[in-house]
Amino acid sequence: MQTNSEDSYYTIENPVLELLLKEKNSKFISYAFPVFSDEEIKNHLATIKKKHPNANHACYAYQIGYKTVKYRASDDGEPNNSAGKPIYGQIQSFHFTNILVVVVRYFGGVKLGVGGLVTAYKMAAKMALEAAQKVECIEMTTVNLKYEYEDHPKIMNLLKESKASIKEQKMELNCEWTITIPEKEYNQFREKCESFKTCKITKIDL
Repeated sequence: MQTNSEDSYYTIENPVLELLLKEKNSKFISYAFPVFSDEEIKNHLATIKKKHPNANHACYAYQIGYKTVKYRASDDGEPNNSAGKPIYGQIQSFHFTNILVVVVRYFGGVKLGVGGLVTAYKMAAKMALEAAQKVECIEMTTVNLKYEYEDHPKIMNLLKESKASIKEQKMELNCEWTITIPEKEYNQFREKCESFKTCKITKIDL
């Protein structure tokens, strides 16, 4: 595992399916999936192996998480570091996480050698990632706000400034809201809230 201090990360919005690369009669078919759990990864791999029962190899790499990162690269019977590692290298090059890339190989009768395999798996993975729609995900935190109505105008301005989203609200003499806010905005948001006369703020662990 490795760590990342960024407040946002990039993944792909939708799966990329069955892009074909041919190299000396071998066929390399690449896939990319947005994933958020080990269970999703396991299901996608099982589906692909069922779809390609006669393939020689189904090599893959994945990475999940953005502060604490978990990753794996599999050669699935190819020579060591000739498939999984170049696939994972492309995931890193594109700065993606929460992603699984799989490259299925049908052997065409001509050996490519380790160097040829590295190039082919790298290019197949690159094709899938270039075809993917990149999306930025921002780390959010959920907070509970309680305040009296006299502070309402100031709270509304602060919510707008901080790019907060309202999840729940109760508007009475005493107001109570549940909101989500970008994590990087939270400390400044809390300080301003606490400077208001009646406002109390509590971070919610989900």
